Amino acid sequence: MAKRRGNPNWGKPEPYILSTSICSFDSLVKMLKLTPDQYESSEELKRWSERNKDSKYIPQELLQVWNILPKNG
Repeated sequence: MAKRRGNPNWGKPEPYILSTSICSFDSLVKMLKLTPDQYESSEELKRWSERNKDSKYIPQELLQVWNILPKNG
């Protein structure tokens, strides 16, 4: 019998596995060791949010408290 060549799974879809990565906001909060009640008073978190408001996830409530408006809003 002849040896089969190639990938037998060619053309079959790969199983889609969702990764559980931490978003940048959560990573920063963890690095700064902030609790949710400390978010509003953190100057470093506020500066990061101002720089990244259009490209990263930031809770809408914080943007409103700090009066930070995204480009489209």
